[in-house]
Amino acid sequence: MPMNVIYKGSADLPEIIPVFPLAGALLLPRGQLPLNIFEPRYLEMIDDSLRDGHRLVGMIQPDPSHPDSAHPGPEDKPTLFKVGCVGRITQIAESGDGRYLLQLTGVARFRVEQELKVATAYRQCRVTYQPFADDFIARKGEEAVDRKAVLEALTSFLKANNLKTDWQGVESAPNEALVNALAMMSPYGTPEKQALLEAPDLKSRAEILVAVTEMELAKKTAGGGEPPLQ
Repeated sequence: MPMNVIYKGSADLPEIIPVFPLAGALLLPRGQLPLNIFEPRYLEMIDDSLRDGHRLVGMIQPDPSHPDSAHPGPEDKPTLFKVGCVGRITQIAESGDGRYLLQLTGVARFRVEQELKVATAYRQCRVTYQPFADDFIARKGEEAVDRKAVLEALTSFLKANNLKTDWQGVESAPNEALVNALAMMSPYGTPEKQALLEAPDLKSRAEILVAVTEMELAKKTAGGGEPPLQ
């Protein structure tokens, strides 16, 4: 989804952003993530994001493996992973029943430096984008991706689950769009989604995606059951 703002680097993004913790939700640079917003605190977050003009929301997963998870606090404030991805609201519609239906387009990954004490019902963090400078360069590292391996894994997954896809769209997609879209749509759990997010480059993300897919297919073959869904 084209954006009206061009982000050339970390200096173009705010250091303090609202964050939306959501397990299993993966946003990657230049990827599109549809969201159904209905909780009052997140409706407030979207209103504030639009009012402030930056139209940005940081997507981040709760971290179930964190030591604090053994003694969890309120369910509305789970421990977060340290890495997420900020996206810009590029489409928004009102549902007529109080919800927002929106689409986020990924801009860049971030690392949480500090969660702030704020008066808002939603959470806000001070973040840095410096470790992910390559996220601002479209199609960075595409030539290193093993496209054949990605397509073979996709073919095996579709066959094992009796699914179909738009092969014309798949074959015409550049490597970055292909790998990131498949990663975002993959039915894997929180740890796998986080590994895909934190992959250092596109080649590594493609390799993780292929490896996870092969492992899940092997489990299904050995156990005769369905692969676990998020």
